[in-house]
Amino acid sequence: MAGSGKHFKYLILGGGVAAGYAAREFARLGVKLGELAIISKEAVAPYERPTLSKAYLFPQGAARLPGFHVCVGSGGERLLPEWYSEKGIELILSTEIVKAELAANTLTSVAGATFTYDNLIVATGSVATRLTDFGIQGADSKNIFYLREIDDADKLLSAIQARKNAKTIIIGGGYIGLELGAALKINELDVTMVYPEPWCMPRLFTAGIAAFYEGYYANKGIKIIKGTTAVGFDSDANGNVTTVKLKDGRVLDAHIVVVGVGARPQTTLLKGQVAEEKGGVKTDGFFKTSAPGVYAVGDIATFPSKLYKELRRVEHVDHSRKSAQQAVKAIKAIEAGRSVEEYDYLPYFYSRAFDLSWQFYGDNIGDAVLFGDADPSSSKPKFGSYWIKDGKIVGAFLESGSPEENQVIAKIARLQPPAPDLRQLQSDGLSFASKL
Repeated sequence: MAGSGKHFKYLILGGGVAAGYAAREFARLGVKLGELAIISKEAVAPYERPTLSKAYLFPQGAARLPGFHVCVGSGGERLLPEWYSEKGIELILSTEIVKAELAANTLTSVAGATFTYDNLIVATGSVATRLTDFGIQGADSKNIFYLREIDDADKLLSAIQARKNAKTIIIGGGYIGLELGAALKINELDVTMVYPEPWCMPRLFTAGIAAFYEGYYANKGIKIIKGTTAVGFDSDANGNVTTVKLKDGRVLDAHIVVVGVGARPQTTLLKGQVAEEKGGVKTDGFFKTSAPGVYAVGDIATFPSKLYKELRRVEHVDHSRKSAQQAVKAIKAIEAGRSVEEYDYLPYFYSRAFDLSWQFYGDNIGDAVLFGDADPSSSKPKFGSYWIKDGKIVGAFLESGSPEENQVIAKIARLQPPAPDLRQLQSDGLSFASKL
């Protein structure tokens, strides 16, 4: 059996963004031939997953592998499959692990192959929440899509290309919903977004920020239905979805449905073997779990935030990259009898859609102040927001900022300076951050 009984000094479980960045860090710090392997259920080497909801779906100039293998997402070297071979790193692809026995340092695949290790980095990420999980009638119809892996994107792409101006319903108003709404509209589909919240991206956006994006999308011809959600689907004789039934009684015609209602961390393999907290695997500031030699990174890790002095779990590509690098640094430091600084992470989120591009740093709690031109019909809108708590600026958001301006709002979110009068802050806008 391929791979059965193989032993590795370092083993990375999961083949997403975190795995690729961890591999690069191992190579940078020194790894010998045959010491490191990556086990992934996907058939391709680690790639920049955010591309799937953006350029991968574009009708012209679409991104394709090998163009977006890691680590191009952060401006680094692109790690082609050959790179792993050259570094003596084994890629064990199309291999799903179904059992982890941490006390025995052993992983077992669905085919029965076993792998043992000295150090394990678990980078299994999240799995998309499916409507079938809630027993929604007709949710297993054909042409209802989720987007997490390259195979998902390929299936969606086939549906997009199969029918011009297809009636497309997007369920969900978060990251996936907004980015896919833009990508599908660029493909000239008839797009309607449906979400239960009073505005889009409610976990991050204020009502004022959301009003801009909803207006901008409406101007692009995207229909938005808020305050309700899908409760059922009808399909034709071939099992293809034909309608989406909403909780408010409306029925929408549909040829394609894309669902983006969140994701949950894939921690099932570790259940009962490691300490858990806040829906993830509890780690220290080096991403070490309660199991000896086992580290957890990315979406699944609940780690101590140095900045906010509390445990946090963060689902975003930036944290996936940085937590993976931190875990590798910690492993190599222990071997060398050295120490590394604890993880000191400034929360960072970003998105791109149409001609828009926003960045957010810090915490979105307390009072929010909106500044700048947030008119969705402006030819060049540019606006931002600060969040103020206990008299300090704790978070900052900027749409259409330059690289230098984005660095400025990152700095203010980390420094947390005293906030002036809210009216003054609104009037000063970006210049307040620039003066610091």
